[in-house]
Amino acid sequence: MKLLVRNLARNTTEEELKALFAEFGSLQSCSLVLDEATGESKGFGFVEMPKIGEAKVAIKNLNGKDVDGSKIRVKKAEPK
Repeated sequence: MKLLVRNLARNTTEEELKALFAEFGSLQSCSLVLDEATGESKGFGFVEMPKIGEAKVAIKNLNGKDVDGSKIRVKKAEPK
């Protein structure tokens, strides 16, 4: 299941994001969306977890959690 993670602090790294979600299961992929001009985080990213049950537990536990001073929002990513 692909998850959208929003409201990330601009200094949160991809490694920190991976570590946060790895607590709840295996990750297929993890990527921060970066500004092409500056290379800095745009404050959101995507995490893919192959097991739906683990993804749902991650959503439940991480949505609204304070990470680096920002309350992150986690939900299932909608297809484009």
